Amino acid sequence: MKKSVKWVAATAAVMLTLSATAGMTSSADEGTTVKAGFIFLHDENSTYDLNFINAAKEACEEMGIEYVFKTGIPEGQEAYDAACELADAGCNFVFADSFGHEDYIIEAAREFPDVQFCHATGTKAHTEGLDNFHNAFASIYEGRYLAGITAGMKLNEMIANGEITEDQAKMGYVGAYTYAEVISGYTSFFLGARSVCPSVTMEVTFTGSWYDETAEKEGANKLIDDGCVLISQHADSMGAPTACETAGVPNVSYNGSTESACPNTFLVSSRINWAPYFEYAMGCVESGDAIDADWTGDLKTGSVELTSLGKAVAEGTQEAIDEAAAKLEDGSLHVFDISTFTVDGKTLDSYMADVDTDADYEGDHEAVSDGYFHESAEGYRSAPYFDVQIDGITLLDTQF
Repeated sequence: MKKSVKWVAATAAVMLTLSATAGMTSSADEGTTVKAGFIFLHDENSTYDLNFINAAKEACEEMGIEYVFKTGIPEGQEAYDAACELADAGCNFVFADSFGHEDYIIEAAREFPDVQFCHATGTKAHTEGLDNFHNAFASIYEGRYLAGITAGMKLNEMIANGEITEDQAKMGYVGAYTYAEVISGYTSFFLGARSVCPSVTMEVTFTGSWYDETAEKEGANKLIDDGCVLISQHADSMGAPTACETAGVPNVSYNGSTESACPNTFLVSSRINWAPYFEYAMGCVESGDAIDADWTGDLKTGSVELTSLGKAVAEGTQEAIDEAAAKLEDGSLHVFDISTFTVDGKTLDSYMADVDTDADYEGDHEAVSDGYFHESAEGYRSAPYFDVQIDGITLLDTQF
């Protein structure tokens, strides 16, 4: 493996963890020995990164693969430096977990053609055409839809109990940025809720950060003060869940259960289980098989999961989730069915999605056919590209 001419030593802020496990493949007949390197935006304090960390440990230990973790790697030149350091340390599989890492991982992939680089939530593998750079994601919009059903069932219970009226069934959502990934997530959550509670509306606020506990808590409190009676989020700290617990407002979290910290308000959480992808991609490195440029897991692959339900959920919630999940799996239900929403009062019968990302964000692929918007797993790349603003959802701020 050649030495990178651009290698820069990692800063003191970067934590490096090395773990070797038994059972590693060692002979040429058995395949290539895999050494895996992982780059994480934050550390275990971020629910987002913790989800990746746990999956990486699970997959590597299951496969008997040596692994190196680098945490606290910003979305900048530090990501390139970290990727090069891992390659120089003998890693032949390198994975980065944050959207803003992508360009720097591509740069490292060009520098180290014998190393397989994989990246979560990215958009460029299918246009870069590199044999050693790959994107991966999962149809988490299906998980968020199911979590939305949990929310809608809770709203129905609150209406039936006289706690709110039908026109007070307003949810709040704390988002990080106005990226397609976030828009796809909050829209699918809303559509899931509305599938069982037709009167629901939703307000969305943005923090301008993937991880800012203060801003996320303030965002949740702002939504609660504005009359939102249930909160969810696409942000990575405990800010919103703890604000809900303090206020006694039901909460649907993300990337893992918050029930231990928020026992009275936690309903459910959706998450991507990254272990199936790690096992697939590292298995390809071991066997010498090509890794898909865009890989999208789903409910069937075990890549999209819901946690166990919290004690505050409404009666009948599990049955409603199970029914919808079965229909999602057999293809009789589509999250973005165009008969279930409107845009400016009209049916969305055509939409040119920005799949091949460019600086002008111009649409380049027709995403609507067969009566629904074909998102990620059903469409053209692994990362979400649904960025439509549908009726029923109000954005409170869009500067991010």
